[in-house]
Amino acid sequence: MASNIRRIGILTSGGDAPGMNAAIRAAVRTCVLHDVIPIGIHRGYNGLIHSDVVELDARAVNGITSRGGTILYTARSEEFRTEAGVKQAADNCKYLGIDGVIAIGGDGTFRGARELSKYGINTVGIPGTIDNDIACSHYSIGFDTAANTAIEAIDKLADTMQSHQRTSVVEIMGRNAGHLAIYVGISVGATSIVIPERPFDFERDIAEHIREGQYRGKHHHLIIVAEGVGNTNEIANRCRDEMGLDTRVTIIGHIQRGGSPSARDRVMATRMGHRAVEEILAGGTNLIVCYRNSQITTIPIDEALTMTKDLDEYMYRVAQEITI
Repeated sequence: MASNIRRIGILTSGGDAPGMNAAIRAAVRTCVLHDVIPIGIHRGYNGLIHSDVVELDARAVNGITSRGGTILYTARSEEFRTEAGVKQAADNCKYLGIDGVIAIGGDGTFRGARELSKYGINTVGIPGTIDNDIACSHYSIGFDTAANTAIEAIDKLADTMQSHQRTSVVEIMGRNAGHLAIYVGISVGATSIVIPERPFDFERDIAEHIREGQYRGKHHHLIIVAEGVGNTNEIANRCRDEMGLDTRVTIIGHIQRGGSPSARDRVMATRMGHRAVEEILAGGTNLIVCYRNSQITTIPIDEALTMTKDLDEYMYRVAQEITI
């Protein structure tokens, strides 16, 4: 372990995700175990720029694993996007005696960590986003909980749709990725799943599926649309105008970001938080802790940011073949 590491800062940045608190707790407890002082940084990189920090201990993180959101709060910092902002944050780290920073978030968070590392601050990122779109990691904290939240809401929605023999068009979060929409769509038995990674054709992707369902005696239909597609209401209008269906739109929205984390998110976040501290204590910097091939490992941020995450072709094929 690196003997020169005395204080490690922990921050959450960008969109919140269920499980972030479990990662914070694990990082704090691992610091305490190694006689390192954990420093909570409020509101992401804004907190570093403005020295909005608090010294933590093992007791400070009691009971937070089951809580959604992040006890450190989160924000996006326009000021940190400038060279002056990064330098100010780095100078404050040195003034406060923070030798390393663990940054929990998405690609923007990791870019910030990379810039901070150029000033001699050991930085390690942890993927936390419900979109599960971090290319270097097969799993991101928050995905499982967000999927379960959407599934629970849609199961309830399906009851009333069936009662009225209606068609429901449901928008799922995920930013510009369709990973969450596919996962949820398969889980709820959607008639059609529309994602931004594939060209959309109304007749092929929706109308034919609905007609096939009607031929089999189905009178209510569920269409899942990833938010990155951007035309949820248009799809619903076409179902009504061109197919004569009684259609309703439901945008589940930000409730997918909240709620008590699932067991999977709690355990994954704990493993990643523990590993992040170990990497910094070993002298590691400019790294992302990630989940690949069923193992917790690390990858350089520079390499990670050049990677792209493709759609799981098998999952997509399953969705297409069984969702009628």
